[in-house]
Amino acid sequence: MQDGSITLSQLTKIGAALVLLVALTFVADPYRLFQLTMVIAYACAVLGLTILTGINGQISLGHGAFFAIGSYAAAILMANYNWPYWATLPVAAVSAGIFGFLIGFPALRLGGLYLALTTFALAVAVPQILKVNALEDLTGGVQGLTTDKPQTPFGLPLSNDQWIYLFTLAIGAIVFLLGWNLTRGRLGRAMKAIRDHGVAAEAMGIHLASVKTRTFAISAMFTGIGGALSTIAVQFVAPDSFSFQLSITLFVGLVVGGVDSILGAIFGGVFIEFVPNIANDISKAAPGAIYGLILIGFMFLMPRGVAGLFELAGRRLTRRQAAIASPPLAT
Repeated sequence: MQDGSITLSQLTKIGAALVLLVALTFVADPYRLFQLTMVIAYACAVLGLTILTGINGQISLGHGAFFAIGSYAAAILMANYNWPYWATLPVAAVSAGIFGFLIGFPALRLGGLYLALTTFALAVAVPQILKVNALEDLTGGVQGLTTDKPQTPFGLPLSNDQWIYLFTLAIGAIVFLLGWNLTRGRLGRAMKAIRDHGVAAEAMGIHLASVKTRTFAISAMFTGIGGALSTIAVQFVAPDSFSFQLSITLFVGLVVGGVDSILGAIFGGVFIEFVPNIANDISKAAPGAIYGLILIGFMFLMPRGVAGLFELAGRRLTRRQAAIASPPLAT
């Protein structure tokens, strides 16, 4: 809704979804819980890309770099300085946000394909920078860093895997709530105005440079949080885990979920985590080919993404219910 309010029906659906996700803690095996944890981490990263590309209209093929910065910020603090895992999240967010803010300045003079290529260059460069010998004491170089697995606190009757999942779910819920409020606030409306017509937005008094750089920073922060959550779940980082393919994968998740949909980022996270495994199960000889066919099928059947399909189904259901409630008058 335009005023940012939420209806009782929407609140009920969100509450039911959260209850279901919490219930999975007690029925899913450890491996499935790990997969669900990674879905949340990827969804936070895709959410950052949604805000930048879907809401503001700036194309990025380099969000894997922000994901890497958040991951390494968390890993360095945990492995080298013995920080508790939960305390690394704000640092990961701020580190990625500062980096995104700096990248936002070149974006002011670039747009479209030129911006996409610039951010792609960033995605290619960051893994190589992490391998530099001068940073090896900090980043672990090519070998990367290993962190300890978070332990269940307060004597709660939960396994470590269950606790990590619930912790990640709570952080993910907060991140998506912030993203939802952001896009429906004043800054979110300015982002959309710039996306739809930059010249008209500037004529209306919107400061394009300020909004674009802030959008880059916020987008990078959300993606950095996703990276930190992935490190907490995996307990390992290495430069080769953040190749340019990660940036492409996040972009695929954006398109599959729904480019301008906040909830679509969740579907994007599901696609990123599960579809490669499904493709590998179908054909171990050519999983890439199966993955490509599945992706083509998604784009053919759901050109506006999974969220767009749900939105279309919802509108049709609403019209059908309205037609049933108000039958045509007899002539």
